[in-house]
This record gives sequence, structure tokens and C-alpha cells, in this order.
Amino acid sequence: MNKTFSIVLIILSLALIAYNVTMVDFENPFQGDSTIAIIGIIAPLCAIILVLIYMTSKKIEKKLKG
Repeated sequence: MNKTFSIVLIILSLALIAYNVTMVDFENPFQGDSTIAIIGIIAPLCAIILVLIYMTSKKIEKKLKG
């Protein structure tokens, strides 16, 4: 997975977060479709964290080999 692909994944995740934030009913955030939207916010956040961990591990691997 190269750097460009990682950046595209992060951008898509941010777009999903932005979309799901618009779906949350802030008066009742844990009822109905708002619960699904909150899960839809948490999942891309996890994906971003995993991609950032992967990118960091690749940088460390590159430094150890170089």
C-alpha cells in the first residue's frame, strides 16, 4: 500500500465522517438512525487510525533498513 492510496483512504474516511455527522439527530443521538450514524462515524475513525499506524510502521521499517 503506497502513500497515495493511504491518503485517498483517509480522505474517503473523512468524507464518510462528514456525511454521517449530518445524519445524527443531536436531540436524540442514541435513538433510531442516529445510532447507525454514530457507528458510521466511529468506523471511519478506526480506519484512519489503522492507516496512520500502518504508515508509521512503514516509516520505522524504512529507517531500520536504511
